[in-house]
Amino acid sequence: MTAPLHRSRDVRMRASRAAVAALAVTILSACSAPTLRQPSLSVPLAAGFSNGTPPAAAPALDAAWWDGFGDATLTRLVNEAMSANQDVAMALQRVAQTHAGADAQDSRLWPAVGVQASASRTQSGVPEPVKQGMPNTRALRAGIDVAWEIDLAGGVRAARDAAQADARAAAAGVSGARLLMASEVGRQYFVLRSAEERLRIVLALAAAQRQTAAHVESRLREGQASAFDLDRARAEADALDSQVPALRMLVGTTQTKLAVLLGRNPSARVVEADNAFAWPAARAIAAGQPSELLRRRPDLVAAEARVGAEALRTAEARAQWWPKLFLSALVGREDLRLNALDLAPVHFSNVALAFAMPIFNAGRIDAGIRVQSARADEALLAWQKAVLVAVQEVEDSLLVRSQEAERNAALALTVEHRRRSLLRAESLQREGQIDLLVLLDVQRSVLASELALSDSRLQQALADVQLYKALGGGLPMIQPGTDVTSLAARTPQ
Repeated sequence: MTAPLHRSRDVRMRASRAAVAALAVTILSACSAPTLRQPSLSVPLAAGFSNGTPPAAAPALDAAWWDGFGDATLTRLVNEAMSANQDVAMALQRVAQTHAGADAQDSRLWPAVGVQASASRTQSGVPEPVKQGMPNTRALRAGIDVAWEIDLAGGVRAARDAAQADARAAAAGVSGARLLMASEVGRQYFVLRSAEERLRIVLALAAAQRQTAAHVESRLREGQASAFDLDRARAEADALDSQVPALRMLVGTTQTKLAVLLGRNPSARVVEADNAFAWPAARAIAAGQPSELLRRRPDLVAAEARVGAEALRTAEARAQWWPKLFLSALVGREDLRLNALDLAPVHFSNVALAFAMPIFNAGRIDAGIRVQSARADEALLAWQKAVLVAVQEVEDSLLVRSQEAERNAALALTVEHRRRSLLRAESLQREGQIDLLVLLDVQRSVLASELALSDSRLQQALADVQLYKALGGGLPMIQPGTDVTSLAARTPQ
């Protein structure tokens, strides 16, 4: 009879070991990190930009792209804004916040250790014979308390990794804030120079119109012109004068915007007028490939990091279904005195291991998983849209640059021809071969063409600024050799 009993006991032991092994495999599978992959685009990107310059025809982008305009004032303004702009400073503070949050999440993986100490004293106030049952006591107690949640399901690690992904997104946000700041300084600077140039054009032509009106008034006294001619000449001069306040307002408001970008008092003038300002010459800019934007543009890097963060928080939400194991321990020493009797100090300890696992919670955990899954899908869609918008911005900037260059060349020829025609018209009008109306028409055409040329030069400079901004500012966010398949750039399968 003993052999069958031994065999039955062996069978039960093997079954127990198998059950323990199965439980261990289940727990280890829960502890393992989720299988991750890079997010995929909803629309495949082309091999190159349709309006781009061939890579061999343009130099590589420079990080300090604003130096390429060859304007010392612009370089000074951007460099000053790099250290003084409030948006950049706020972005740096967000980085500090996310790093602190990542440290806080990482601390959950480690035991929490604390110190406990207490001192108590009681006086019963009863007669000595009774104090044996109600003694006076004095107790001194000190110990170390340890509490630890063992991360069986990996939820705490997923929360830590998500916080680290948030920190990477915030770091990319700093580069994005600097890029936006530099491009906005460049934009406002060129708007300021354009407004000053247009103001000089209008004032010069207004002065010429006043001279024409004075000449017509002189001819009116001689009986060679009519009052209608004089009123028409003065009206043209007045019309030009009416454009001056708007241009001066644009100069003033651009100055205050630059002051805010540089962290200065808006009441103080930032940039002095430059009558010798020359617009930067057009140059080739290498746009690269659309896929390079994923690593080069700070907003895309940040959006991709947020995709990974939300995916990891989804893993954290799913981990709520798995068991939780808590370990707590309290060890210390106690010194006790009863009446006049000092008891020897004693050591004490209390160790506990707690196990908790959800069974029924009316769908609360599942609802949390659905909410977080929807947030992860939203972050993925936001990243996919941001990529498409980034490619669109580059394509639009390239198209504007090429077309504006053609417009600029045509307008330059127009201005040259109309200035020549104005010289001839003034000579003919002085000789009485044409009337005043013809001269005024020619002057208006010169003004219109010069203002159009000034606007074209502005648009060309702004298109360059916008292209540098759309390309990410010149430096890729992730250098060659860096692992781009980090947790922040992946989503669970």
